[in-house]
Amino acid sequence: MAIALISPRFRTTADGVSVIVSDDCGAVVFAAFALLSRSMTHSYDDPTTRLVCLAADDSPADRIDRFLATHLGTPSQPLSRSRIKALIIDGQLSEDGCTLNNPSAPVKPGASYALILPPPVDAVPKAENIALDILFEDSHLIVLNKPAGLVVHPAPGSLTGTLVNALIAHCGPSLTGIGGVMRPGIVHRLDKDTSGTMVVAKTDAAHHGLTGMFAAHDIDRRYQALVWGTSVDRDGTIDQPIGRASYDRKRQAVTTKGRNAVTHWQLLRRFPPFGSHIECRLETGRTHQIRVHMAHINHGVIGDPLYGRAPRSGQMPDNLARTGLSQMRDCGRQALHAARLGFAHPITGEALHFETPLPDDMVGLLALMERTVSDRATGKTHPTG
Repeated sequence: MAIALISPRFRTTADGVSVIVSDDCGAVVFAAFALLSRSMTHSYDDPTTRLVCLAADDSPADRIDRFLATHLGTPSQPLSRSRIKALIIDGQLSEDGCTLNNPSAPVKPGASYALILPPPVDAVPKAENIALDILFEDSHLIVLNKPAGLVVHPAPGSLTGTLVNALIAHCGPSLTGIGGVMRPGIVHRLDKDTSGTMVVAKTDAAHHGLTGMFAAHDIDRRYQALVWGTSVDRDGTIDQPIGRASYDRKRQAVTTKGRNAVTHWQLLRRFPPFGSHIECRLETGRTHQIRVHMAHINHGVIGDPLYGRAPRSGQMPDNLARTGLSQMRDCGRQALHAARLGFAHPITGEALHFETPLPDDMVGLLALMERTVSDRATGKTHPTG
């Protein structure tokens, strides 16, 4: 572990246990380092870096992210405020030994702040032996059925075990770099907990052709979803821009500052008093588009932890409905499946259409809804097994 001890009034660095101390306030630096070093371990094999910043007793009022951006880093290794903010949100900052994850928190005079810089990540994803459900493959592209729970490409928090890692193992080094180092072959994506049909490019020519089709909306993409509420119209269109939510960086929202987003839906069946089974056709492909749009019209996707607000038990008309609602809430992931994908082959021009059935968990949720509706209609007092 490399440790750097930095003060607003002076800056020193340390490599291992050798500390370089500035001429001014040297005794204070040594005293602070001796105090901190008892709680730190040193390993030459650990690439993690811990930056320690001591706020002076007379430090002016300031946000902690701005304060650290001013006083941490060197010309050769600068630390931007945006990176520091992300590290703080990720729980990498401590104040006097206690985790601080609010980048706007005020600086506490006299406090000791320790910021952990995780080791650098290899920019090139590695091959991993992960099973793929392949629907079609030729020398130019792969069409597959992605299971829920599989992340499409490496990202913070999911650097391994992704679809990209599986694709590199399946295709070999020829896939590397097509369309980008971290997302080779990827022309569109599904959320981690959304299942269904995807297409991946294996050549630069296929990647270019597919990317153009997605941009021109020449792809037929249809999803099936189970949503809360039964008042949804038989069909309709949501034409509302989507962008990052101002109140939560992990969420998207309908906002005038967002990008154009259009979702068409058609009702397949209602399950009163719980929800509805719908099909959605995407005209655009924004992050979380169906989930955000359906929540915007008060029909969030069942099981969606970000947008799918479930009815309250008190809104249910009887005990049977309340019991069924409780079971539906525990479905484990958003009930959203990319059921159909149609496009012209980017090289041959052949019309291709692929459909995948609902996965077992959504089939089970549909069966639960149907059974509970039936039990209520026949006057049963409790759900059957």
